[in-house]
Amino acid sequence: MKRTANWSYPTTVWFGAGRIAELPKALAQAGIARPLLVTDPRLASAPMTVAALAGLEAAGRKAGLFSAIQPNPVAANIAAGVAALRAGGHDGVVAFGGGSALDAGKVIAFMAGQTRPMWDFEDVGDWWTRADPAGILPVVAVPTTAGTGSEVGRAGVVTDETTHTKKVIFHPKMMPVVALCDPELTVGMPPYITAGTGMDALAHCLEAYCGPFWHPLADGIALEGMRLVKEALPAVMKNAADIEARAQMMAAAAMGATAFQKALGAIHALSHPVGSLYDTHHGMTNAVFVPYVLTFNRPAIEEKLARAAAYLGLPASFDGFFGWIMQLREAVGTPPTLKAFGVDDSRFDLMARMAPLDPTAGGNPVKLDEAAALRLYHQAYEGRLGA
Repeated sequence: MKRTANWSYPTTVWFGAGRIAELPKALAQAGIARPLLVTDPRLASAPMTVAALAGLEAAGRKAGLFSAIQPNPVAANIAAGVAALRAGGHDGVVAFGGGSALDAGKVIAFMAGQTRPMWDFEDVGDWWTRADPAGILPVVAVPTTAGTGSEVGRAGVVTDETTHTKKVIFHPKMMPVVALCDPELTVGMPPYITAGTGMDALAHCLEAYCGPFWHPLADGIALEGMRLVKEALPAVMKNAADIEARAQMMAAAAMGATAFQKALGAIHALSHPVGSLYDTHHGMTNAVFVPYVLTFNRPAIEEKLARAAAYLGLPASFDGFFGWIMQLREAVGTPPTLKAFGVDDSRFDLMARMAPLDPTAGGNPVKLDEAAALRLYHQAYEGRLGA
């Protein structure tokens, strides 16, 4: 194998409990004087958001507020956000919330000064070079969940309403200038969201580690990210106020998003069509698919997962790792099947055509074609592991 690769690492991260108080300082570092705070409807009136807005006003950086974002953001949400940004004369974005708000905020800032349609910047080849870099506004990212890791990413996922497909909008300058990671902001998450976002962080680390490409730096980060999830997610589910465990989960989320520059795979490729058609929670949808995809990939990843299991203090085998995954899913309340998740089987043929075309499919260690995707959807619906 020729050892040639291009690697990159995340932006400046200010990490620690209580650091939301430094948001005005982060905006100053980013050169943002008139921010638009982008969040979701649930958080728009939450105490943490009200406090953040008040803190900005007291510091002389009064922010506008935009919250018309769906759980799986669609193009219309981005267009409305860009319109609000321009109308308010804002010069940057505070992306504040979970993955949907972070992704939407970054894409709104990216599209603020572009003249081409958003889909012209899908993460395909060198399409990102079509953008005008001078039209991209700076972003400060403030995650309030511990899952997607979008705060350290250079892309945003947006659903194309016309095709019901999730697309990745990418540009290197979409990277937030500062990621302000305060684990205290995650304490109020409902148990279901804590579980779903935590399993999302795990899926990112797991698929990055199992990816077929050469990236030993990402492998190390992904492996330690899985260890943090193993220790911290059960602890958080038992005690929502455990700040140490919350901090570990927030770190694992950023680690997963750093590591998956190496690869994602069939977990995400199968999950994205479900999310776009049924508007399900992304992280929990990933969690449903994990055991079925691991079984499908076993011939290519058995040795890797034996090494991972040893590092995690499990029996050093694929079965040792798999057993832990099954126990964790049950402990956090992951639905065991698509049927139990409320997803019917009426559109499996359509989803099986969509999944191999998803940009994450190419990173799966075993080729995911339409026939394999259809088989996996049926297995995940019925709860069958293997053929």
